[in-house]
Amino acid sequence: MITVTDNAVRQLRVLLKEKVEAAHKGLRVQIVKGGCSGLNYEMALDDKKSGDAVVERDGVEFYIDNESASYLRGATLDFRDGLTAVGFQIVNPNAARTCGCGSSFEATKPA
Repeated sequence: MITVTDNAVRQLRVLLKEKVEAAHKGLRVQIVKGGCSGLNYEMALDDKKSGDAVVERDGVEFYIDNESASYLRGATLDFRDGLTAVGFQIVNPNAARTCGCGSSFEATKPA
């Protein structure tokens, strides 16, 4: 499915600890239509839903819906905290091109 880095796991733990109401949630990673390249990455704290693929790492969970799974196959989810970028980021081998913002992409082939 996807690879989740240690940095992404640590950041999700921080988010879940900061938000008491999110204690039993995970990070939903999904693809939606939109953006300047056609598809956008969206991430939010959420509950597991029926049909979700679950990536569990060190006690935290990442949820991917069935429709998004084919776009994310082989991708890596990371968290970066640097001068030029802060936040969860996806390195996606299924992206033929991306826009400058890094949150929009065009798929290499229809999923």
